[in-house]
Amino acid sequence: MRIDRRTAPSYILKDVRLTVGLQVQEAAFRSFLEKTGTLARGSGFMARFLVCWPGSTQGTRTFKEAPATWPALARYHERMTELLQRQRGIVKGIIPGMVDLSDEAKALWIKFHDTIETELASKGTLFDVRDVASKVADNAARLAVIFHVFETGSPVGPVAERHMAGAIRVAAWHLKESQRFFEELAQPQEIADAARLEGWLVSECSGRGSPPTRRHAQQYGPVRDSKRLGAALSVLADLGRTRETSVLKRKVIEVNPALLGGEVA
Repeated sequence: MRIDRRTAPSYILKDVRLTVGLQVQEAAFRSFLEKTGTLARGSGFMARFLVCWPGSTQGTRTFKEAPATWPALARYHERMTELLQRQRGIVKGIIPGMVDLSDEAKALWIKFHDTIETELASKGTLFDVRDVASKVADNAARLAVIFHVFETGSPVGPVAERHMAGAIRVAAWHLKESQRFFEELAQPQEIADAARLEGWLVSECSGRGSPPTRRHAQQYGPVRDSKRLGAALSVLADLGRTRETSVLKRKVIEVNPALLGGEVA
């Protein structure tokens, strides 16, 4: 990477490394994937990310006083500061070192790699996300080295078994998140909305004495757009999961009692 400057000498960075952290709204990410088609996944671009798609906490975020201290966070900041101070300034010639795995860590990694590989076959559980799954073992190895350096401060190995075990847990969790996310993306918008809406309606009806109104669902539920909400409700109605009725001139959404643990309506 060539760095050109007008007021200072230019230089070239060799063997550079890049870490990217992105937080994006679901709608914006859907739009990106629609515009790029299969390119983003087919090129292996998405497989290089650890995807996380947390559920919404809206409706549960009651006010809580912040704790006076954050001991764990403070220790993390102290450790990061210590590690960063060892690498002050711009490194113009980066020469990556080789970090070995201990025999125990390598055995654990091989077992994880082979387990994933067997599920990439046409009838495997990871076939639909094989682009992501095929790189998950590599990502686990990278994470293990990060955990090793963070804890020991040493840029050389060997990486301990506990670091590999922790890395595998983290990588496997993100693989499940990728699987959940991309499988839902493959569904039509109204089907994906219906699934999310049903979960919210079941939770809502389990905690209140009366069914929610359509207005309440649009205001507090997971599908805020009026047209998308209508399409999702139509899907649920066709499947016999919900129905809309009028109570005191208000549209309310009733959930099939079977979904609430009662008898089928």
